[in-house]
Amino acid sequence: MKRRHGLAVASLATAFALAATGCAGGNKSATSGESTSDVSVAFVPKIQGIPFFEAMNKGGSDAAKEFGFKWVYSGPTTADPAAQGDVVRSLMQQKVSSLMVASNDPDSMGPLLKEAQDKGIKVGTSDTDAPDSVREVFVTQATEDGIGSALLEQIAKPINGEGEIAIVSCGQTASNLNAWIKVVKTKAASDYPKIKIVDTVYADEDQAKAVTMAKDLMNANPNLKGIIGPCTTAAPGVAQAVQESGKTGKVFTVGVGTPKAMLPYLTDGSSSASVLWNVEDHGYLTAWAGFQLASGKKFEPTQDVGRLKGVKYDESTKTLLLGEPLILTKDNAGNFNY
Repeated sequence: MKRRHGLAVASLATAFALAATGCAGGNKSATSGESTSDVSVAFVPKIQGIPFFEAMNKGGSDAAKEFGFKWVYSGPTTADPAAQGDVVRSLMQQKVSSLMVASNDPDSMGPLLKEAQDKGIKVGTSDTDAPDSVREVFVTQATEDGIGSALLEQIAKPINGEGEIAIVSCGQTASNLNAWIKVVKTKAASDYPKIKIVDTVYADEDQAKAVTMAKDLMNANPNLKGIIGPCTTAAPGVAQAVQESGKTGKVFTVGVGTPKAMLPYLTDGSSSASVLWNVEDHGYLTAWAGFQLASGKKFEPTQDVGRLKGVKYDESTKTLLLGEPLILTKDNAGNFNY
C-alpha cells in the first residue's frame, strides 16, 4: 500500500479557510502597513501580478500590520532572472532592513544576496530557495518530499497507477519545481513502475504557453493518460488544454494551482486535484521571518507565529516550514478567496 503522507482533505478545508483577499495589482512595487518601527521587510516574487504571489503579498501585509513593520512588495513583470536582479538592486539602494526573495535562478541570485548582506541587509528566501547562497533562512511551504509525493499520488489515482504521463513545468532553473519533479520521477520508478513519464517541458510562468505545450504533448503521445503542472500557471494551463481538446475524462491532470484558478477545471473534471498550501499564510510567515532577521532574533525549533501555531525550524538547513500540503478538490476549492 502506498503512503499518503498524512494528507487529510476534509480537515484541511476548514483549517485553511481564509478571509477575503485585497491584493495589490501588477505594479512594479507596493508597500503596505503603517510601521511602528524603522524595520522594512521586502519580498521579491518570481513574477508580480499572478494570483499566487499576490496572495503572498496579502499575507505579508497582514503580518506587517500585526507585528509593526514596513512591508515592501516588488517584483519583475516577467519571470526573468535578469529583471528580478534589477528589482533586488533597487531594493538595496532603498536600504531595506531585510530582503526575502523567491529566486527565479538560484545561481544568479546568489551573488546578489551576498552583495545585499555585505551592505548590512538581512537576506532570506521563500517559495524557491537559493540553497548555495548566504541566505539566512528559507521559508518553505511544505517539504519537497511532501509536495512531490502528493503530486504523484494525485495523478496515480485517476489513471489507476499505470500509463504514460508528462510534466509541464514553469522555469527550468526553479529549484523548488525541480526538486518536486525529482521526487515525482524517483517515486514513480519505485512505487508505480507501470507509470511512464514520457517528457518534461518548461513553459516559464506563462499559462498560454503551458496550454500549447500540453496540447503538443497530447498530439505527440496519443496514449498519454495524465499531465502534471507543478506550478500555478501550468496547473490551470494543462487543465485548459485537456478541456479545449475535448479529452476530459481521457487525459487527467493535477498540479500546483491556486483555488480560484483551478475551481472551474476541478468542477468540470479536466483537473482531478490541485496540491497547494495556504498561500496567504506563506506570505505571512515570510514577512515575519524577515522581521525576525532584521530584529536580530533567533528562530526556535517550534514557535507560534501570530495566527500560525507550531511553526517548525530546522537549524541544520535554516528552514522554516509552513506545514503539510493541502489537496484542493471541487468540494473545497470554493472555500478560498484567491
